[in-house]
Amino acid sequence: MTAGTNSATRAEYCVVACAEAWRGDGEILASPMGTVPTIGARLARLTFAPELLLTDGEALLLGDVPALGGRTEVVEGWLPYRRHLAMVTGGRRHVMMGAGQLDRYGNQNISCIGDWATPTRQLLGVRGAPVNTLNNPTSYWVPRHTRRVLVERVDMVCGVGYDRAAAAGPSATRFHRIPRVVTDLAVLDFETPDHRMRLASLHPGVSVEQVLDATDFPLALPDPVPRTREPTADELRLIREVIDPRRLRDREVRS
Repeated sequence: MTAGTNSATRAEYCVVACAEAWRGDGEILASPMGTVPTIGARLARLTFAPELLLTDGEALLLGDVPALGGRTEVVEGWLPYRRHLAMVTGGRRHVMMGAGQLDRYGNQNISCIGDWATPTRQLLGVRGAPVNTLNNPTSYWVPRHTRRVLVERVDMVCGVGYDRAAAAGPSATRFHRIPRVVTDLAVLDFETPDHRMRLASLHPGVSVEQVLDATDFPLALPDPVPRTREPTADELRLIREVIDPRRLRDREVRS
């Protein structure tokens, strides 16, 4: 049963699109970064991905799925930082990161804007982005799809894209995979012969022209471009009543 196009908000479509990133992953650790991806990971766990491992954002593996901001009632295990790092390098994790900049091959920047020696803006720093992208699946969440984020060339490479991984050779491509990029306008992927970014689906009320105008490089286009799938009635109930009753999702995506 579907919910109907008019009953779900843009934020709820984004939640479902993020949840779909973990479909079929099996028993691996989901590491969502951001409100909407966190709701998406918890929704996946409660519906089509019950094997998914979730944490409290620190060192506890959750045995239940609490509401955002709520306390877990069931602790499934302990995952200290050293074990977390071992899991990352072994490919048993799928992270959904943010991106200050992202280019057509999936190279990501979260470090600085402008020249590295004299940046105009300081961001988070490189952090674990290179290891994430080379050792386990890495998707991206972009809450504001604009030409400032979807850029022709990133100012600094933190997360490794398909072109750079290929240039580095088999040691870099062995586990490298970017399943999808979810934005407030669309879902993007790299399912093209040269792994160039493709417009995979449009959220309701968004046109192809809007997405192209908000992207600083040409996107590959399927014919026709599909629509992002609707949340089911049960998914909407879980999002609204169980996972995010305080509607924190609407602070990240304007509906």
